[in-house]
Amino acid sequence: MTLSPKLAAWQRGKRAETLAAWWLRLKGYRVLARGYAIGRGRGAGEVDLIVRRGDVVAFVEIKARATLAQAAHAITPNQQDRIIRAARAFVSGQPKLAACVLRFDAVLITPKSWPRHISDAWRMDT
Repeated sequence: MTLSPKLAAWQRGKRAETLAAWWLRLKGYRVLARGYAIGRGRGAGEVDLIVRRGDVVAFVEIKARATLAQAAHAITPNQQDRIIRAARAFVSGQPKLAACVLRFDAVLITPKSWPRHISDAWRMDT
């Protein structure tokens, strides 16, 4: 039985998220949330992983593609905006995180290589 292309892509994405979560755990991060989402439509926001190490909370986008360049270019400005909206909502509901440094990271996953963690991949306009 073959999977629909949409279901196969979703499964690849979930495997990539799991791999990224383990990679970040090995680097000393603690996973606070996976697949955090708010709203629907224009005001929606979503972030693949929210992790913490010390006083840094990172909102992480994960991309699995054939090459690093393809993975990096797959994080569009619209996606960055959705992640920022989700990050703001997450932090507003977590007063204990108010003193933490907020950062936007990416984990790029390509075949036959270790995941690539890019710290501070983009910045939020204040």
